[in-house]
Amino acid sequence: MTKNTYMTSPLTSEKMPAGVPYILGNEMGERFSFYGTRCILVVFMTKFLLDRSGASAPMTDEDAKRWFHLFISAVYFMPLAGALISDLWLGKYRTILWFSVLYCFGFAALALDQTQVGLFLGIALVAVGSGMIKPCVSANVGDQFGHANKHLMAKVYSWFYFSINVGAFTAQFLVCPYLLEHPRFGPKWAFGVPAAVMALATLVFWLGRKKFVHIPASGAQFVRECFSRDAVLSLVRLAALYVFVAMFWALFDQMDSAWVLQAEKMNRTVLHWETAGGRVFEWTLLSSQIAAVNPLMILILIPTFSLGIYPAINKVFRLTALRKISIGLFVASGAFIVSGWIETRLAAGEQPSVAWLILAHAIIAAAEVMVSITCLEFSYTQAPKKMKSFIMAVFLLSVSLGNFFTAIVNTVIRNADGTSKLSGAGYFWFFSGMMIATAVVFIPVAMGYKVRNYIQDEEA
Repeated sequence: MTKNTYMTSPLTSEKMPAGVPYILGNEMGERFSFYGTRCILVVFMTKFLLDRSGASAPMTDEDAKRWFHLFISAVYFMPLAGALISDLWLGKYRTILWFSVLYCFGFAALALDQTQVGLFLGIALVAVGSGMIKPCVSANVGDQFGHANKHLMAKVYSWFYFSINVGAFTAQFLVCPYLLEHPRFGPKWAFGVPAAVMALATLVFWLGRKKFVHIPASGAQFVRECFSRDAVLSLVRLAALYVFVAMFWALFDQMDSAWVLQAEKMNRTVLHWETAGGRVFEWTLLSSQIAAVNPLMILILIPTFSLGIYPAINKVFRLTALRKISIGLFVASGAFIVSGWIETRLAAGEQPSVAWLILAHAIIAAAEVMVSITCLEFSYTQAPKKMKSFIMAVFLLSVSLGNFFTAIVNTVIRNADGTSKLSGAGYFWFFSGMMIATAVVFIPVAMGYKVRNYIQDEEA
């Protein structure tokens, strides 16, 4: 297959680009695998990890949280390398395809070896594979659009996020936690199914190769553009915003660590029914299942915000992208206020209903719609044409920075005797306070930002 069989610029058309379904199908499968794995990692490390002899050798809660957030930090740091390789050498298509194969081997390592060797090899390969393709996948969405159909871009980015959350919900609620905890299946199946789905997602992406717009790697031109005045100004302006967004991710990603461990101590029975004959039916959620509330909420909230909340706010004042992000940062703090309250009830000897934690998930999901989806589209439009993947990588670095902050906090607060300097509710109050302070300082920074849009087939 020669390179000239691929489109290298968007068609002049007002219709939806033909490659979009393949991108969405690939993203849904990849997100199934990633989120299905990450939602069970802390439980796996604290309950199912083995030593070389095959005996149980679980980690402590503190070690599991630290390794989890270092893993997530690595996942979102690697996009810098992925963007450079894509823009300098391989292009987005080959970067996504080649590193997706490596990604599959990471899930396979987790499925085949439940010792620390398999764990660390597996999460290392997953971090590299997932991280390297991240900036390319989101930027590849925007590359499919030109001036004639750019009005459809916001809709497709919403669909893109919708597909992420369909995949995530299916894996987190219906598949991976059950496989991990079920005695007939266990870790081999819990990680093996994501491996198979990721392989299928890679195949779907390959099948769409003739439908995609393949923006060629820029090579030396990319280097020159990186040091151009426009590029430097764009990077500095966006990086200043992303530092504040990092605190959002410091809270958000704890849904798969601190919130999972908190759920272990809560009343997770959501259905209790006793028949006239005295038979009792109960449905109790697994602690790692509760994170599935997030993608479910996203599926509900995306159309709710797009069709209801945003138009209503626009009637009061003009709702720009930066104003959406600003509001979302304040909303995020509310999730950890709820978690802090839950912890006070647990400390008092009560066992509050998991419904309170579901409320916290709903709040952080609303913040995610305003912060994350908006940042994806805003980052693409603000990036110079040859730097789309690189700017996406800088945005994803905010996720890495937020998780690294959480890992450092969990390391610093640990006392020599194993106790914590931020025990109980104090841990959650700390993060909530940090989020509020960040949101307040973000306001004047956002007000000073100068917007400049860059679309693929438009003149600068």
